[in-house]
Amino acid sequence: MELSGVGVWSQQLRYGDAAEAAEAAAELEELGYRALWIPDVGGPVFDAIGNLLSATRNTVVATGILNLWMHEPAVAAAAHASLTAAHGDRFLMGIGVSHAPLVDRSEEGRYRRPLAAMAAFLDGLDEAAAPVPTRSRVLAALGPKMLELAGRRAHGVHPYLVTPEHTAIAREALGEGPLVLPEQTVILTASADEARAIGTPWLQGYLSLPNYANNLLRLGFTQEDVDSVSDRLFNALLAWGDESAIAARVADHRAAGADHVALQVLTAEPSAFPRDAWRRLAAALI
Repeated sequence: MELSGVGVWSQQLRYGDAAEAAEAAAELEELGYRALWIPDVGGPVFDAIGNLLSATRNTVVATGILNLWMHEPAVAAAAHASLTAAHGDRFLMGIGVSHAPLVDRSEEGRYRRPLAAMAAFLDGLDEAAAPVPTRSRVLAALGPKMLELAGRRAHGVHPYLVTPEHTAIAREALGEGPLVLPEQTVILTASADEARAIGTPWLQGYLSLPNYANNLLRLGFTQEDVDSVSDRLFNALLAWGDESAIAARVADHRAAGADHVALQVLTAEPSAFPRDAWRRLAAALI
């Protein structure tokens, strides 16, 4: 499975109305997006994958990410085999360890040794009755140890909430061959105030999670940048402006070594499908 161009990362395709998600997926394929990425923070994620695969013919559908604490490897492998048999080799399993505050919310102390937990999950996928091939899985890798594991045991990485500088680090760590598939959040607006109003509360939720905060500190941001959501940090993580500004950020990721960039559109209505923005971006980028 190979990916290029741009895709769509969307919580609406996962948690919005299933009928509209299927209709939107079909349109996104017609617009030329190469992959549809959905999150997994609870609920029947494989049903959502099946819904999007059924609505499309050639587009890759990917988890960004499958939360390994919520799934048994054998069950995930069986779901992958069933969906692949029905729809072809189009289900890319992005796998991640999520975050301690989220995982421990239901069971205190459950989140421990995340690198070992990832390795054990991959062992389970390999040992399942219908193993998930290495070519069909990528890891949500931010730090050097997870990047190294991805290089050995997956087809690449799907880093979330990162900069083009991180994309370059991931490419250097993986070398040529493995896929580097970053997520890039975008806001289509000419107003800095509107971008801030939409993006700051969204960012604050993620910056409270240690995996993201620590990755930003490794990239050279300060604790003050993180705590205050400084302009420097905001502009590095969120691409905002018109279509040309978004295209420039995608180009930065590609120049840094990305094979494919998954675009997540933020709007003032978080639950609404941002279909007009998807159309505008497709016209500019595809």
